[in-house]
Amino acid sequence: MFRGASSLSLDAKGRLSIPSRHRSLLLSESEGRMICTVDLHQPCLLLYPLYEWEEVEFKLRQLSSMNPHERRVQRVLLGNAHETDMDKSGRILLPAPLRQHAGLEKSIMMVGQLNKFELWSEQQWQQQLAADIETELNGDFELTDRLKDFSL
Repeated sequence: MFRGASSLSLDAKGRLSIPSRHRSLLLSESEGRMICTVDLHQPCLLLYPLYEWEEVEFKLRQLSSMNPHERRVQRVLLGNAHETDMDKSGRILLPAPLRQHAGLEKSIMMVGQLNKFELWSEQQWQQQLAADIETELNGDFELTDRLKDFSL
């Protein structure tokens, strides 16, 4: 499980160094192979270990290519999916089009989301985090049945 947020820097070639606390799991479970794609709802990227991405692909195969909404989800996620391998130094390369989509420049945030990571520009992450907290404090959301039963 991936959790926590890490502040990272992109180098001039668009590489980021995976935090050491995640490297051994990524190496043992997916040999350092990862898939990066765009998020459908947020200005960030999604970074999956290969074994988790294969589950996403299985679900995408179940969608109909004849339904325009389902086809759009397939097109966006699969059309932007890029395989990247962790090098000996624990770095991965993020392709320029994906970096541009998410507005990633020098300072980025890598946020654990259980089975994947979100990659945000640091500024966008701070704005999103503040907006999410404000929404929760103000109660400006519809409480789903799953959230009604959720307690900390």
